[in-house]
Amino acid sequence: MADRVLVTGISGFLGGHVALQLLQAGYLVRGSLRSLDKADKVRATLARAGGDISRLEFVALDLLKDSGWTEAMTDVRYLMHTASPFVLETPKDPEELIRPAVDGTRRAVEAALAARVERVVLTSSIAAIQYGHDEVSRAFTEADWSNPDSAKTGAYAASKTLAEREAWRLMDGSGRHKDLAVINPAVILGPLLDEDPGTSATMVRRLLDGRLPAMPKLAFGMVDVRDVAALHVDALTNPAAGGERCVASEGNYWMKDIGRMLRPAFSDRRIPTLEVPNWLIRLVALFDRDVRAVLPEIGVMKRVDGRRGPDRLGRALIPTAEAAAATARSLIAQGLV
Repeated sequence: MADRVLVTGISGFLGGHVALQLLQAGYLVRGSLRSLDKADKVRATLARAGGDISRLEFVALDLLKDSGWTEAMTDVRYLMHTASPFVLETPKDPEELIRPAVDGTRRAVEAALAARVERVVLTSSIAAIQYGHDEVSRAFTEADWSNPDSAKTGAYAASKTLAEREAWRLMDGSGRHKDLAVINPAVILGPLLDEDPGTSATMVRRLLDGRLPAMPKLAFGMVDVRDVAALHVDALTNPAAGGERCVASEGNYWMKDIGRMLRPAFSDRRIPTLEVPNWLIRLVALFDRDVRAVLPEIGVMKRVDGRRGPDRLGRALIPTAEAAAATARSLIAQGLV
């Protein structure tokens, strides 16, 4: 009988791609949703993408509630915990992000330990690696951790850092360090599976919709969702993944680089490649909390060492230009820009 994987956050951008690759690899997939009202939509989305939905089932789980976790783990061999809150606007209270992330991870890992699943694969982020450091000229690696107490670390980065720390604490406390594998993706681009752009496609969407005459001088690590999903599936059974983190990043780019990548293929759209002067961003930050939150990142290129991902997959990662174009094409196909 095929192995069953519980995928939390299956309706999300990454969760959907993870579930699709698991189904294509022959696994049984039990996907968690906050409400089973979404089940038919997710089922149709995965079927349209080529998933064998005869292997798919759903369970209702909430990151902030204890109910249902024990039942969800029945006959589960592996846990894939991709669910985590993400917001586009900086919350007034950082706990709005931190509490669901940490508590949800705790509930998922504790339930997995109680059910004696063989391996837990956790979706973290490079946000748990590269923030709150005084020295940013070197490339960050899996050995680095963000400092959640630093004024340079925003609520999202703190939530990812503390949630991942909680997972390692619980697994180590049970003597099962090697049974946790963590994937730390950069900004995730790539094709959408449905009409919900989520948060990952926001950058490309804003570049395509013509409303940005110029962009801030911000840099990000980038990676294609198909590669991130492949690393998750690999981490279920790869001995090298056990007890390790894995940065998933194809490269590091300024926002204007993404605009330049998109322009040739979408010449009918007003895609900006100019940057807003840093002094203007600082002026706007006096009146805008969201802009103020990114001030420490303006003009700073934080690099991550992404060599572990290609080593795990045995191939190069999908180029960011291709990932960005795939995002753009699916946004247009879904009528979102």
